[in-house]
Amino acid sequence: MLIQCTKKLLDQFGIKPATEEKEEPLFSWHANLITLNRRKTIVLVNDQNRYVVVLHGLKAKDFKNLDRVLLQGIRETFMEEGMKDEVIEKFLSQSNEISYTKTKDRTSVARMNKACENVYFFEELLENDSIFNTRMSMRVSRFLVGNGKNDYILPNEEMYKDLEEFAGEPIFMTKAVQLKVTLRLEKSNTWRRILVPINRTFNHLHDILQIAFGWRNYHLHEFYIYDNALSKQVLSPNHSAYHKDGLKPMVNLVSHEEAFSYPNDVEMKLDTDIKLSEYIPAYKRLKYNYDFGDNWQHDIEVEEVIDNYDANYPVCLEGGGNTPPEDVGGTYGFEEFLKILADPMHPEHKHMVEWGRMQGYKEFDIKGVNRDLKNK
Repeated sequence: MLIQCTKKLLDQFGIKPATEEKEEPLFSWHANLITLNRRKTIVLVNDQNRYVVVLHGLKAKDFKNLDRVLLQGIRETFMEEGMKDEVIEKFLSQSNEISYTKTKDRTSVARMNKACENVYFFEELLENDSIFNTRMSMRVSRFLVGNGKNDYILPNEEMYKDLEEFAGEPIFMTKAVQLKVTLRLEKSNTWRRILVPINRTFNHLHDILQIAFGWRNYHLHEFYIYDNALSKQVLSPNHSAYHKDGLKPMVNLVSHEEAFSYPNDVEMKLDTDIKLSEYIPAYKRLKYNYDFGDNWQHDIEVEEVIDNYDANYPVCLEGGGNTPPEDVGGTYGFEEFLKILADPMHPEHKHMVEWGRMQGYKEFDIKGVNRDLKNK
């Protein structure tokens, strides 16, 4: 493997660059050292397809073992993508001997700098508990980039094609679950049936549900996972932990550190740290709460487990009903909103139609949902 480094990275690494070497573009990367949140970060960009791997929070010991760290960063990112182990190992077996040289040309440097700009843009995705920032890597690799021919490419899809050609076989095979998610509304039937790889985190599932239901990620969220036993405590239907079948809440997965300042009787964990596979399919009933003001509660049921899912992205299989617009005022506000929309003679009809459009209210479009889900 060839790593073509900026002067800043070479100085940090403390080695003299090798003489210019040639390598197949698929096994050749450009690398830069940047600082994010006062932590040293390496951004790797593949020369053939511009796929990005991000390593964040490197320390002196990591630079002393940079060969191992770089290979493990690629391995962790490909694993998070859902690639087969044998495909990953075949790729890395071609990369055991790493050579470090100077950057190649202006075009490659410009492309690398663009990738670094995108890393800065998605800074909120950085995780500080591991140097292998797979979520950031995957997100930046799904960012549309120009290829210099008045055309644009998605680096992740280009990498998939390149690896499939290299391996001579399909590269994806993972376990997934079929979920039915129902938004709890008194007078509307709004639901989605989706397939989700279980190597994703619950925070990632939040992103998937935002797309599937057309929410805009304006508010906080949480998940509850339920034991099969009935709860001894009788909860109000408006209580965040309430389950329609009276099941006992086992764990509360929260979206923000501040939530730990308000503990309850249920164990709390941060959802960015927990993969679906840690609880699913062992537990089949969950709940997703979004916007604690309007209090949108979604009941989640695990319907089926797919052992050999041959894709690495979620899919919406079917669904029905429109999602309320953001900040409509909860169930009562949504009912009033629909009443005004249904009455062209209502004095607020025109205003409400425009307000709903601005808030993203629209008919459920499964093709549009799946188009957006493909990059999640």
